[in-house]
Amino acid sequence: MSSIATIRIEPVETRRETIVEPPLAPARSVAMKRIEPLPAAGRGVPRWLRRTLGPVLLIVLWHLVSVMGVLPQEVLAGPSVVLTSAAKLVATGELQQAMWVSLGRALTGLAIGGTIGVSLAVLSGLSRLGEDLIDATVQMLRTVPNVALIPLLIIWLGIGEAPKVALIALGTAFPLYLNVYAGIRNVDASLIEAGRTLNLSRSAMIRHIILPGALPSALVGLRYSLGIAWLALVFGEQINATAGIGYLMANAREFFQTDVIVVCLVVYAFLGLAVDFIVRTLERIFLSWRPAFSGT
Repeated sequence: MSSIATIRIEPVETRRETIVEPPLAPARSVAMKRIEPLPAAGRGVPRWLRRTLGPVLLIVLWHLVSVMGVLPQEVLAGPSVVLTSAAKLVATGELQQAMWVSLGRALTGLAIGGTIGVSLAVLSGLSRLGEDLIDATVQMLRTVPNVALIPLLIIWLGIGEAPKVALIALGTAFPLYLNVYAGIRNVDASLIEAGRTLNLSRSAMIRHIILPGALPSALVGLRYSLGIAWLALVFGEQINATAGIGYLMANAREFFQTDVIVVCLVVYAFLGLAVDFIVRTLERIFLSWRPAFSGT
């Protein structure tokens, strides 16, 4: 019987190697820098320069057509003649006096008309009873052209300052009424519900929710009213005026002085721009809490 060899299998020992990692290098402090967006003023032409580009090009075109004879002096005086006439009026003090008189008329009429318009809008916007009593009458009266009321204003108030101021007041009351009324009625209903949940009184809700919500529309109405104030002033100062820019224009019309007429029109324009700038500043101050799109 053959012998069977027994093979003994022994387990192979596994060698474990310890890998020693090098010590980590100390972390370096990295200075974090905030990335700021490039301001719009630095991305191209400044905005003030772009805004003045249109008027400058218009004046240059006006000068060219005047020098070339395309636009005769009898029809419309050139920019150089207009500047000379303006310098003479400033030197005599006529222009400054006329500006203050016209500005006083416009602001007085705006104050009276604005007070009436805003008061009626608040009464009509806050109360359904006020809306039923006021809104229909105001909507009917605002469709009547203000210029058509000049004969009646002369009969009722004479030919002094009263009809001029009344015409401006009538013209400025309706835009403020419409915008303030719309601003009150367009306040977010969820804000009203939140005020009721917090048990705010009626006066507190009006003061903290309704009036701030209607303020943007009210400022838009103020800008419209200012534009109409200057338009009404032009018509009003044709009523037997003895002072003001309209008085200078009426005298210049009699003597066919187109240069003086253009000076008066430019003064009207600059006064309107100055008052509009004031309203824009008020918008930035009082509406700083409201984020709005400012263009791209």
